[in-house]
Amino acid sequence: MQGNTEDKNIAVQVIKQNIVILSITVLIIVFSILFLVIKSLYAILDYIPTHSVVIILSTVAALAVSGLFLANTASRKAIEKIEEYSNKLSALLTTTRDIREIVYGDVLLEKIMNSSLKITGAAAGSISLVEDDKLVIKMVKGIGNNRLLGFSIPKSHSISGWVIENGNIMRVNDVKKDSRFDPSIDNITGYETKSVLCAPLKLSSGTIGTLELFNKKDGAFSSEDEELISYFSDQAAISIARAKFYEDQKNYEIHLTDILLNAIESHTPEKHGHSIRVAKYSLLIANAINLSEDEKRRLYRASLLHDIGFIKMKAVLSKEEYKTHSQIGYKMLQPINFYSDIISIILHHHERYDGKGYPSGLKGEAIPLESSIIAVAEAFDAMISKDSYKYEKMIKEDLRPYTERFHSAIEELKNNAGTQFDPKLVEVFVNNIDESSLD
Repeated sequence: MQGNTEDKNIAVQVIKQNIVILSITVLIIVFSILFLVIKSLYAILDYIPTHSVVIILSTVAALAVSGLFLANTASRKAIEKIEEYSNKLSALLTTTRDIREIVYGDVLLEKIMNSSLKITGAAAGSISLVEDDKLVIKMVKGIGNNRLLGFSIPKSHSISGWVIENGNIMRVNDVKKDSRFDPSIDNITGYETKSVLCAPLKLSSGTIGTLELFNKKDGAFSSEDEELISYFSDQAAISIARAKFYEDQKNYEIHLTDILLNAIESHTPEKHGHSIRVAKYSLLIANAINLSEDEKRRLYRASLLHDIGFIKMKAVLSKEEYKTHSQIGYKMLQPINFYSDIISIILHHHERYDGKGYPSGLKGEAIPLESSIIAVAEAFDAMISKDSYKYEKMIKEDLRPYTERFHSAIEELKNNAGTQFDPKLVEVFVNNIDESSLD
């Protein structure tokens, strides 16, 4: 994208230089003609009345000045037009790059809409997507009526319907003269549509919707507007499809994660609520050490599924069997693409800071940070929760009052900081947890 912008800027500079050279050439030609005319007049000066000479020279001078003025004006307007188009292209290329990075549908549609209005100078616009045999309005700007969101019309109606059916962009600068214009939207909103530029949102698999712009603020929609928005709508369609795929994937992941959490709790009832609490304690640490939003999301997902390996294991386990659950969980989630970024966290959440953990015996900062965070959060939950499973026999059956268990767990974490747990994470956790933070 940066290369395209640089190439465009170079091309614009070359055109501007050529216009300047052309203007200079015209100037030289005009002055050359003026010089020849004066030279010729000088040769026959004795045979022409003085007033005729004055008239001829005045006429030639006027024509020369007029020619220079017209050439200069034409050059200036050409440069202004090139610069205007160049700015539009820059905005288009920048916006195209930006929308490729947006994966949230509502944010993406608003960005596409705002950018389209800016590129074309339209006063209003809408984005509609195909659902079954209808076009459903998903984004509206400039019309001022939120009731249009979710409004649907048959694909066979309106200019948008024609664009969907034919897959071609349409420019109508007087909708009253076009029989395909459907006034139903205007009737609902009270908005008066005068002109329309409607582009299809096309993929290789077909047209998924339309980008419709209304009432250009300054004059009529031009072929230039049509060209720019045609390119932009193709890029917008790709981004919309990508965002929909991402959202579908996230919805599927959320549903699958819920199923797996229920499976863990059904298989091991003593773990009821454990994963949710570990996720909460982990985020407490993550917020305190200022992890990025992406890192926090990854940590949260890993916390929820850190004990997934237990659902493939029998109820009563030996110590050696117990130690395999992180590896089993790793292998279970490895084939699922959207869990690929958390499987290493799950694999190493029982490593120890002193290198005596499992399965790999990693030590200190060689352990993934998220795994070390989960280790602290999980140990604390095991010690604080009366009904929790026993964390590697760290605690025995505990009937002490809740407050006493809380303070005992804090002391246990401190005592194991630097050996079992990362001492910095323990310090952060201890400084940010209190009884009011717990359920």
